[in-house]
Amino acid sequence: MRPNESFVGQPVRSLQTMLRVIAQSDELQPSVIPDGIYGPQTVTAVSTFQRRHGLPITGITDQNTWDQIVAVYEPALVAVGPVQPLEIILNPLEVIRQGEANPNIYLVQAILIVLAETYDSITAPAVTGILDIPTANALSQFQGLTLLPVTGELDRQTWKNLALHYPMATIPKTEENS
Repeated sequence: MRPNESFVGQPVRSLQTMLRVIAQSDELQPSVIPDGIYGPQTVTAVSTFQRRHGLPITGITDQNTWDQIVAVYEPALVAVGPVQPLEIILNPLEVIRQGEANPNIYLVQAILIVLAETYDSITAPAVTGILDIPTANALSQFQGLTLLPVTGELDRQTWKNLALHYPMATIPKTEENS
């Protein structure tokens, strides 16, 4: 998890980008705009970082400071960066049918439970890891809602639509959007 390739050969901008990410996950760390100029904001951000991490407070990024910033940056990037998407593996023509057990069905059932909270026309199944009758019914309801062929089976097209609808269904409801 390093700065973008566009920052290769631009150590100041890389430093500033890392400090900015760290500041997003640590409210006591001042943020800095990655402009490539080692100005007063960068000196302040580096000095604060050094003080908070037990390094000599110089405002200068020596090798020890750089190494410590990298060590703090990598977990901070995980905390504030985008979440790694999860893709299930279905072979191009693979279909999971009623009665079949498959680890991917656990995910499908969990997604259907969330979608059932958003769409009244979907009945939430239990999480069993088996494409049982309640899961097949919930898949059929979802397929009908999204204008897919209603089969009650899990194929790539149904998975794609589940994956597209899930993020929208997880947006917290407020009085304004409920």
